[in-house]
Amino acid sequence: MDQAQLNWLTNFIWNIADDVLRDVYVRGKYRDVILPMTVLRRLDAVLEPTKQAVLEMKAALDREGVTNQDDALRAASGQAFYNTSPFLLRDLKSRATQQKLRDDFEAYLDGFSPNVQDILTNFEFRNQIPRLSKADALGQLIEKFLDKDINLSPQPSGDLPGLDNHSMGTMFEELVRRFNEDNNEEAGEHWTPRDAVRLMANLMFLPVADQIESGTYLLYDCACGTGGMLTVAEETLQQIARAHRKRVATHLYGQEINGETYAICKADLLLKGDGDAADNIIGGPEHSTLSNDAFRSREFDFMLANPPYGKSWKSDLERMGGKAGLRDPRFRVMHGDEELSLITRSSDGQMLFLANMLSKMKHDTPLGSRIAEVHNGSSLFTGDAGQGESNIRRWIIENDWLEAIVALPLNMFYNTGIATYVWVLTNRKPEHRRGKVQLIDATQWFRPLRKNMGKKNCELSPEDVQRICDTFLRFEETTQSKIFPNAAFGYWKVRVDRPLRLHSQLTRQRIDALRFASGDEGVRASLYDALGDDLFENPRAVREELVRLVTEWGQAEAGDEDDAEAGSAARGLSEKTKKKLLDLSTWQRDADLITTATRLRQVLGDGLFEDHNVFLEQVESARGDLGIKASAAEMKLIINAVSWREESAPPVIKKVHKPGKAQPDPLRGLYEVVIGGKRCVVEYETDTELRDYEQIPLLEEGGIEAFIRREVLPYTPDAWIVESETKVGYEISFTRHFYQPPQLRMLAEIAADIRALEQETEGLLSEITKGATT
Repeated sequence: MDQAQLNWLTNFIWNIADDVLRDVYVRGKYRDVILPMTVLRRLDAVLEPTKQAVLEMKAALDREGVTNQDDALRAASGQAFYNTSPFLLRDLKSRATQQKLRDDFEAYLDGFSPNVQDILTNFEFRNQIPRLSKADALGQLIEKFLDKDINLSPQPSGDLPGLDNHSMGTMFEELVRRFNEDNNEEAGEHWTPRDAVRLMANLMFLPVADQIESGTYLLYDCACGTGGMLTVAEETLQQIARAHRKRVATHLYGQEINGETYAICKADLLLKGDGDAADNIIGGPEHSTLSNDAFRSREFDFMLANPPYGKSWKSDLERMGGKAGLRDPRFRVMHGDEELSLITRSSDGQMLFLANMLSKMKHDTPLGSRIAEVHNGSSLFTGDAGQGESNIRRWIIENDWLEAIVALPLNMFYNTGIATYVWVLTNRKPEHRRGKVQLIDATQWFRPLRKNMGKKNCELSPEDVQRICDTFLRFEETTQSKIFPNAAFGYWKVRVDRPLRLHSQLTRQRIDALRFASGDEGVRASLYDALGDDLFENPRAVREELVRLVTEWGQAEAGDEDDAEAGSAARGLSEKTKKKLLDLSTWQRDADLITTATRLRQVLGDGLFEDHNVFLEQVESARGDLGIKASAAEMKLIINAVSWREESAPPVIKKVHKPGKAQPDPLRGLYEVVIGGKRCVVEYETDTELRDYEQIPLLEEGGIEAFIRREVLPYTPDAWIVESETKVGYEISFTRHFYQPPQLRMLAEIAADIRALEQETEGLLSEITKGATT
């Protein structure tokens, strides 16, 4: 069928909505009826020639008691679907009453094969029947689709030509596109613009166009939506094969969580005569790609997808056992001798879709697998070293799978104006690309739309697509094309520690602070003000009053301004906090801490210790002399209470290594000092408040050590690195590599402008002040 006839047919069906549904549905809901009815009419027309044969086969199977009838009925219909009801659509339009029409129409729907039932269920089409029947619109709708001026049958009807499978699929896709664009606030959720899809398909196939041999190829989309990407990819592959005089067969596989778009995708394939391919589309709310992989054992030749951006996958994560319990081999991989977790933040799972496709690559074929996937900018840089997003980038780049990333123009998609990028990956890089990644800035290659479609205000023309593909295939350095070694995107995240330096002094004021060492200082201070020393010295005597005060403070009214300062900490106390406050052992423990610290003060005095190491030695000595039995945790509370950071103090020693057991290495925290007249190697306590991290490029000349000596030690000579905490991360910054600073004007140009302004204003001041008296 030629394009003009196809357009006329599409317009006719498009207008049925206005003719029949205008007063029954709001415009945004027309698709809920028109799309499934288009599917039903086409299937009805295709099945009409074999209708009687199907009914006879059904009757024979029932007589023989055969339960598994699907294959036999498909064979009888000559299609991948069938209908065992006694009706065709044309039989229903003559029904006398609305109730009779509704009953027979529902019986007609119930007669379809399971694959069509799946489509109707996910369209939720049966939910529309009561509304259509009540509005007396069901009969009109059927009559419109049976109009003598249109023919949705593959067979000619009178002067009307037959509608072949390809034309039917094209028309259905056009209807879907119109409905999506008409309802553009939702379009980007499930519909990728065709210009972007064409680019992705070309980037995926063109590099291997001359390597494609006659045979069978499997195509996969893990977030297939309405199936547009699979359809365009299939058409592109077929065109390339024909151009190279090859004959290829394609099998399409897809998974989609949204019921309606899944139904559209599966219906589209059925309408095109791809019944087997339709069975390879899995979907519905229970079929999330992340938590319910439908193709665990499959590997694919070509894969492409537009996964959801910024969409939470927390529910999937919970179904998979949470981060601790998730053991899916797609998202926990062995990389060398290291297990990498690819689990991203639960707020955005887009990169997990990429990891899913990478797990399905073919590794034992000459072509391997090729992938094109579109992401937003966060996939380039979010996630710190060692986190899921960074680990995915590391896994990809260190395996040398990333060929290129193309930055697309802004406002390319219907529901977002943010920057988007096409990732192109393969496990069979050509020799000249090995160990390298190409970045292409195509943000300025587009043509504007005459009318915006939601956020989409531009598109890639065929010339733009060709320009991007040519830049990709040439693999040359230009203003818009940059080529980097893989390691250029990697870095070490290195922990840099500095020693803890403390002064200590056993003053009464610092010792008194131990009174509230058990926490909830504000609440405990208020209780102490009310109950006095008995709270510590004889807590059982005041327990009843303590219970009353804690309970009252817990119920204090927010508007009680008189008690606002004292009671604010207590208002809304959790049961756990109340239980801790009413535990008399916590008050006794704090009293014992004060007693212990006071006894130490009596021996050591209240003088200032400028060397915390000396202070610790004397505390330990006094503790032994006094027979203090306090635990290590309690002693730590006392020492922390009477010590504070002081930059000029000597470092606090954490560990002294026995002679010969360690060699000095200040860069790694092993320092040679003299203790008691003997040289030894020590490690210092870390001051966590001074801890810092350095991000060091993998291509840094001299590596981590050279960077630290050059950039860190001159400013903090007491710093050291913790090698066990070093992590490798990867990020990709388009801004850094393609940023063009604004060109500053020459001084001569600025001076010339100033002189021109002076000439323009010459004499203005004298005119303004003319005649003024002094």
